[in-house]
Amino acid sequence: MNGAERIASAFAATPDRAAVMPYLMAGFPDLATSAEIGEACIDAGADVLELGVPFSDPLADGPVIHAAATRALAQGTTVADALSLAERLAQRAPIVAMAYTNTVLAPGADRFLECLAASGVAGLIVPDLPYEEGEELAAAATAAGIALVPLVAPTTTPERFAAIGARAAGFMYVVSVMGTTGERAHGATDLGPLLARAKAATAVPVAVGFGISGPDQAVAATVAGADGVIVGSRLVRAAGEAEDAPREVGRLVREIAEALSGVVA
Repeated sequence: MNGAERIASAFAATPDRAAVMPYLMAGFPDLATSAEIGEACIDAGADVLELGVPFSDPLADGPVIHAAATRALAQGTTVADALSLAERLAQRAPIVAMAYTNTVLAPGADRFLECLAASGVAGLIVPDLPYEEGEELAAAATAAGIALVPLVAPTTTPERFAAIGARAAGFMYVVSVMGTTGERAHGATDLGPLLARAKAATAVPVAVGFGISGPDQAVAATVAGADGVIVGSRLVRAAGEAEDAPREVGRLVREIAEALSGVVA
């Protein structure tokens, strides 16, 4: 199967709940532990893993993930290290890499996509790539068997929703609130209409991220119509604070998976 098909299979395998999609930063708190965290997430019920490739200026990310990227880079984590980690985890779950445009273009987009495919990566998110500049990368990703996952936000116009939805592969990433990634006390209050717009614009599953910090918000997002929930900053914070990071992150992921069991839109 190509990447889009592997992602589709993961969503289809959870008909009684939304897909659980944890984010982890490659190389944080160190490379070996990040691998153990990924394994713990899968053991706890993760269906798809989003793997951050550390970058020096992650403009879409809030302070927790930004700090994790900075630490990973300071410890010498490379793109090659992130791909080796992806290859290990891809044996058990679809991996969607999150990388910024400079990381993709530095070796050449075709070469970067070849490396992703060789590592078993199923999808790619490039949060700072505008839709208008992504046509060539989308075509190259499709040729490499990689799903280029787009992002939409509350400010996305109907015309852009239609265009982005038509090109979407793997799933559509719905940014639930404006701003950067991070934990929030309350989820978006108008998520239902936003998800309805997203679903009307595309044939792929729709997953919600930014501000999903725990079971209550994950359940609320599912009830509002999400096919998947992406949890990032809360898990990355736990990875940096806990004495046993894999165990604590796994516990948090299991709580979300159990809370979502039987909850469908």
